[in-house]
Amino acid sequence: MRIEKQYLTKEYVARLNASPFAVVVDYQGLTVGQFTELRRRLRVSGAEVHVVKNSILRLAAKEVGLPDLAGSLSGQLAVVTGPKDISAAAKVLKTFAAEFEKPKLRFGFLDNQRLEAAQLAILADLPSLEVLRGQMLGVVQGPATKLARLLGTPAQQLARVIKARGEASEVAAKT
Repeated sequence: MRIEKQYLTKEYVARLNASPFAVVVDYQGLTVGQFTELRRRLRVSGAEVHVVKNSILRLAAKEVGLPDLAGSLSGQLAVVTGPKDISAAAKVLKTFAAEFEKPKLRFGFLDNQRLEAAQLAILADLPSLEVLRGQMLGVVQGPATKLARLLGTPAQQLARVIKARGEASEVAAKT
């Protein structure tokens, strides 16, 4: 293998190892301007897209330990990776594809498990990780808040009775 291919393979191995996910898209038909816009939108979501030769992606995936991609790699492909969650990147890809009818989702990997295009579309419909955390926190805090309110109610009622009794004593003492 030529030195250039070895260097590119090592670069993609490093990218795949640094990212918990990888999404392979077919970018055929995208203009340079559209591809630049896609890169910009993905950067905002914490991901990046890189055009890669199929043979180099096949070698890098094999070295990282991903399942064999021999039959899956054909056409003009780009790989989306990033250190954050996959749903944000999938959401950008889905909205961009709805807007420009390109790129086409092919498949992806999340923690070395293969995801098909339909599964990636489902991930795109999920709320972001921050929103899910907030929803989960709300679910956990709800019962705790109700319990604290329930336990505090008798003490509040007792305090009101004592206060009313004290005010009544003050009024009676003044007369």
